[in-house]
Amino acid sequence: GVQTCALPILGSELARVVTMGSYACRNTIGTKGPGRRSGHALANAIDVAAFELKDGRRISILRDWNSPDPDIRRFLATIHTSACRRFGTVLSPDFNAAHRDHLHLEDDGKRFCR
Repeated sequence: GVQTCALPILGSELARVVTMGSYACRNTIGTKGPGRRSGHALANAIDVAAFELKDGRRISILRDWNSPDPDIRRFLATIHTSACRRFGTVLSPDFNAAHRDHLHLEDDGKRFCR
């Protein structure tokens, strides 16, 4: 989904998806005690921090989620919508502060998109 919208929206092809990692044996952030295991504890989730384009631009979730550039905002909104069709749980900066710098993409069979 990212590749197909980068060129028409931003005028450049995608060069790289920058991730923050996938596997981490831990509970969901914000839970206490035994808590609920994170999708990362099952290697079932990945966090995406940015997209690098072939023209050298880097579109960062942290810096650009609320960009003044309408094309960048449309690009990120399109990616978010596309991810919600492909993954069960998709969390963005609009969900909470813990996701201010990345998109959490989890293949868990749920339909939770924020």
